[in-house]
Amino acid sequence: MGTPMKDSEYIQHVDDTLLAIEEAIDASGQDIDYESAAGILTLTIEANGSKIIINRQPPVQQLWLATRRNGLHFNWSEQADDWVLDSDGTPFTQLLNEALVDQGAEALDL
Repeated sequence: MGTPMKDSEYIQHVDDTLLAIEEAIDASGQDIDYESAAGILTLTIEANGSKIIINRQPPVQQLWLATRRNGLHFNWSEQADDWVLDSDGTPFTQLLNEALVDQGAEALDL
């Protein structure tokens, strides 16, 4: 994983990501409700009530994504300028969009 980043950098990357998701939902016009509190962003797909939860994990400097199918852990990649899956490097935005489509919404422009 490389050298740990400063806590302030980690929090900024998470906050930027969560805000980008909120803005993408607002711009999309989709029926997705979201609630953000204390580094946890909960998305609710209105059509079926399914939820996707995105939250920060400061002790390990990761971003976690919980869907109805699985829980995924992401590390920040300076090279990719994105969060990447800790097991194989798949970009967070790709897996979030796959989860949205799987749970009855449309992909977001992130």
